Amino acid sequence: MTARGPVAALAILAIAGTSRAAAAQSWAPREGSGDVTFVTQLIDHIGRVFGDVRFDCCGTTNVGIGVEVDYGVSRRWSVSASLPFVFAKYRGEAPSGPFAWVPYYETDSCHCVNGAIQDLRFGSHYNLLRLRRSFSLMGSAAVVIPTHNYEYSGEAVVGFGLTELALGVDAGQRLEFILPGLSVEGHYGYTIAERPLGIKHDRSNALVNAYYTFLDRLEGHVILSIQRTHGGLRFPEDVEPFPERYPEFHRLLQDNYFQAGAGVSYAWSDWDLSFSFLKTVSGTNTHNVHVYTLTAGRAFRIGR
Repeated sequence: MTARGPVAALAILAIAGTSRAAAAQSWAPREGSGDVTFVTQLIDHIGRVFGDVRFDCCGTTNVGIGVEVDYGVSRRWSVSASLPFVFAKYRGEAPSGPFAWVPYYETDSCHCVNGAIQDLRFGSHYNLLRLRRSFSLMGSAAVVIPTHNYEYSGEAVVGFGLTELALGVDAGQRLEFILPGLSVEGHYGYTIAERPLGIKHDRSNALVNAYYTFLDRLEGHVILSIQRTHGGLRFPEDVEPFPERYPEFHRLLQDNYFQAGAGVSYAWSDWDLSFSFLKTVSGTNTHNVHVYTLTAGRAFRIGR
């Protein structure tokens, strides 16, 4: 069984708005082979997290439907592409009290469903090191390009509308010598993001997946995800005194978080079916989210 299901789920999580986890790829597909993965994801925003302080506010629901294709060009080099369609709806109330100054955009005040194709992601991955079938080290680079000028100000938006360059390294280790069926994958990525108003808000993402295969076709996995923003705006001190930042602050926040979750995958013929759940454990300037992801991935081969 492969880890493509939960990996693709995290790729769409990176796409679907405020919880921007990094997509990982630790094992290269065989030359001439690949995977196509269909992803459906629901992100329930139930509040905001500012360190030890949590607010029940800004309720928003995001639903992403996407497809990702990964193809092995050679023994070491593979390419990937993904494209999501995202729906978003704001369920909360107008900003009030100490946050009454926050603009209440039409995308939120209408309490309607906003939907659009979001960002194209093209990736290139190279297998730097492979030790038999037990260890793999991959390097990658990906570019994210918004498909059009969609609305990005407010809570119920489909994305941030930013061009980005993501650089990453992924490692996978099978741990059969400890426990048959056990493996672990790790990812570190650095994303260079477009800078509205000239404000730097690059980010680092670290991701750990631990997998255990049992009953031949069934696999359980645990997910840990961390994000740290390099730069960005602190809320509200870096936003309220500067009205010119009001339309931009949602996508420029110093968004730091730790998220954890788990899931299960099932291999059936050439298909890999997966379900996972992820939630915010802690963070600053971040959303308190519950993320539910369902994926269906199918392996394919071109030629013999």
